[in-house]
Amino acid sequence: MSCNYAEGLSPYEHKGVLGIPEKFDSIDTFNKKCDLLAQLINQSKHVVVHTGAGISTSAGIPDFRGPNGVWTLEKKGKKPSINVSFADAKPTKTHLILKKLVECDRVHYIVSQNIDGLHLKSGLPRDYLSELHGNMFVDECNLCKRQFVRSAPVETVGKKCSGVPCAAAHVCGRPCRGRLYDGVLDWEHSLPENDLLMAEWHSSIADLSICLGTTLQIIPSGNLPLETVKYGGKLVICNLQPTKHDNKADLVVNYYVDDVLEKIMNILKIDVPTYSEDENPMKKAESSVVDWTIDRYSVLTLEKMFKAKCKGIKKKRVLIKKRNSDMGISGANCVDKAKIIKLEVKEEIDDNKKENGHVNVGNENRQQVKNEQNDLDIVGNGQESIFEIEHNDVDIVNENEQQIKIENEQNDEIKNNIGRNNTVEKNEQNDVDINENG
Repeated sequence: MSCNYAEGLSPYEHKGVLGIPEKFDSIDTFNKKCDLLAQLINQSKHVVVHTGAGISTSAGIPDFRGPNGVWTLEKKGKKPSINVSFADAKPTKTHLILKKLVECDRVHYIVSQNIDGLHLKSGLPRDYLSELHGNMFVDECNLCKRQFVRSAPVETVGKKCSGVPCAAAHVCGRPCRGRLYDGVLDWEHSLPENDLLMAEWHSSIADLSICLGTTLQIIPSGNLPLETVKYGGKLVICNLQPTKHDNKADLVVNYYVDDVLEKIMNILKIDVPTYSEDENPMKKAESSVVDWTIDRYSVLTLEKMFKAKCKGIKKKRVLIKKRNSDMGISGANCVDKAKIIKLEVKEEIDDNKKENGHVNVGNENRQQVKNEQNDLDIVGNGQESIFEIEHNDVDIVNENEQQIKIENEQNDEIKNNIGRNNTVEKNEQNDVDINENG
């Protein structure tokens, strides 16, 4: 059960912002946004979906930071009243629809933070899935790093040894002396290399990223959708709670993800599939070895695609998108002018340095501090906490406008100081010239 999984993790205090109230779009707004999302999917050539705990709540698995989430209730000394075991949980409508969209070439990759194994149960092929935080139904060899599907959820978390020998000999014919460990990450563990690389590269080359059922608080997974935006793609967020990246999205849908995707399927005129146990790899794992390792050839192929599209392209830094006041969205027809690229002031100061030879030191330092504070979305040198906590209401557009106003005022102040300094220099030079002529 997810509660048992949470209890198995190491103690960790900073679990993010918990229990933010949920909000729902009106039916009319919901329908309009679904039309826009369907239009974006139709227009996009490479679609990546980022999934969180919110897509599994309809399967009876509680989320973590929702009003009734595991960690929200834990803070109050309570536990969720509904808690289906991982073994009994079945893929939701969202899991099945995503698999169908992959088969129809409408979705090209899925990046998941979930460890519940429901993407695996749905029959989604490994070539289309990154599991950044592990999987309760997957073991990994400590030597050859091959992964194998289990028939039952693992009883431990945190990469603990099961004592079972590696089954590589049954897959590739080469014996391995390694032992199998559970693949579920604890707080201090680094993310699996190939899963993270595939997630980063797919997010970078995507022209559309869709976030489903996640508040995007945990990093680096929560920042991956921004790679799409930084390379010129669009971002859609579907979640009941506000997220820290709502103000960077082209479209924000506040509704149940199952209902959103079902509506999308109706618009796209694609049948909603039903769950079949025959496609569940865990059933096959009861009688045979099922390899769940990311194919190395797939990694190399994607690396070439990533370099071909993104190498040499300067990424946009911190982006904020203005949203339509009627619907709270910028919609599918938003243009680049709606993006405000920060750090422009810093570049302007550098240009003035070249022209004038100096800049007021106090203003320069203040601007440098401000730019460092604004650059919240750039992952640093690996020293950041696993959580990046956002305490401000990311959904308030007025706050963004006020921030822009402050920036403009500071820009004017810098320019005025530069102008005053230049005037003083010129006057001093004139006095010297007059004295010499005299």
